[in-house]
Amino acid sequence: MQISSTSSNSHYANMSDIRMTVSCPPETFEDTVPSKQVKKEISFVIQRPERPGETHSHHGSKRSSVSDSEEYDDFPEEETRMRMSSSAYDPNAHYQNHEICDTNDYVNNPFAIQQLKQQQQATSRVQFQLDNLENKRKKEQVPVESNHPETDRFGFFVMNGLSSSPQLDPKVLRRREKKWIQMLDNWRYFMDEKFELVKARCRKGIPPSLRGRAWKYLCGATFQMEVSANRFVFDYCVKQAGDPKWNEDIQKDLSRQFPEHEMFARVGKFGNNGKNDLFDLLKAWTVLHPEEGYCQGQAPIAAVLLMHMPVRDAFYCFVQICHKYLPGYYSSGLEAVQVDGDILVKMLKEKSKLTYRHFKQNGVDPALYMIEWFMCVFCRTLPWPTVLRVWDMFLCEGVKILFKVSLILLKYGLGTPSQIKQFPDMPAIVTRLRNLPAEIKEEEFIVQRISEMTLNDVEMEKMHFIAMKTRQMRFD
Repeated sequence: MQISSTSSNSHYANMSDIRMTVSCPPETFEDTVPSKQVKKEISFVIQRPERPGETHSHHGSKRSSVSDSEEYDDFPEEETRMRMSSSAYDPNAHYQNHEICDTNDYVNNPFAIQQLKQQQQATSRVQFQLDNLENKRKKEQVPVESNHPETDRFGFFVMNGLSSSPQLDPKVLRRREKKWIQMLDNWRYFMDEKFELVKARCRKGIPPSLRGRAWKYLCGATFQMEVSANRFVFDYCVKQAGDPKWNEDIQKDLSRQFPEHEMFARVGKFGNNGKNDLFDLLKAWTVLHPEEGYCQGQAPIAAVLLMHMPVRDAFYCFVQICHKYLPGYYSSGLEAVQVDGDILVKMLKEKSKLTYRHFKQNGVDPALYMIEWFMCVFCRTLPWPTVLRVWDMFLCEGVKILFKVSLILLKYGLGTPSQIKQFPDMPAIVTRLRNLPAEIKEEEFIVQRISEMTLNDVEMEKMHFIAMKTRQMRFD
């Protein structure tokens, strides 16, 4: 059985019109599905989520334009239940606002009874999920005697008794969890009609207890692993032996991925399970794409996903990132990353001319600093709370978030006359970029500047087209 492999690098040049908006055509791996399963399971037209996070939508649907304001927090939950997507439409929803004041009304109105039961079940379901999250938090707070080192709330070992950033107020956290549960249960409606609301909530930060589930919805992995023909791909790929060459390369990198995290450390409570899952995920990718194989930049991405979800879920999120968000990034030659580096330089000239001129005078190539930033989605560069906030926005809004974060770091790290005098040459500039000030890497600072910065999708597509043509002319 052969796997239908679509090399991101081979067709990368043909995606200039859709690359920057993260809406590439779907990858269907029908050849990867065992024929016995295909015969019964695949009997419907596979529909593609039309943008990051959309699991099942009509193309071209109009979205309401909602400004980034506090009305997001006051969005009426009753309206959401009334205007659910057509896939969960209740023909008796018009009874929802009727007041039933007498017991006889219930007896004489079976539709009202049915609607009341549905409302009670929906409320109980949300409350049940919230109670589970609360019980999980309480268990995590109870000290347990263990020989393993103490960890912070992210799973990283605590050094010298120092904990990570303070947690969010429990009342605020619980309120956000309730809104996210409601949104995830009505995902199609929110993506079709309230996408600006989804984007605003992602910018505020996804609740930690729901982050893994939300990421799967945002990147479209839920659709791929539950609805489309691709839902059997991981089960097939993970059982294959894989190419010994790629397996050996993956094994060498396992111990390098977040050794200070309990999932991948030698002394962690998970033992080797975390590393085993990481190996299975990356090996399955090489089976799926033998022509591309394994790239070292993929391991950190896979590790971050495994910190938030099981290996099968992480695999589908990983494939979505490699195919839709960062196509061609991990192919030989790193052509796509270099093209985005050229685009970043053009944006830097517009957003921070002082930094642009300083880099140009000293011959600072974007490959010196942006390759690790983009390929690892900043998980090797920023503090962990900031990394998670960047990933929340990246999976919702697409690759433009990487450009915004890069421009912010460059502008505020090397964008003033005093900073330029302090770091006058290339070695000093590179050292500065590897040791940026802590205050410009704080999550609230980054998120605020991202909200203030605007990048036009059409202009980005034009820049991408020009960068591709320039590179073609350079090598012809």
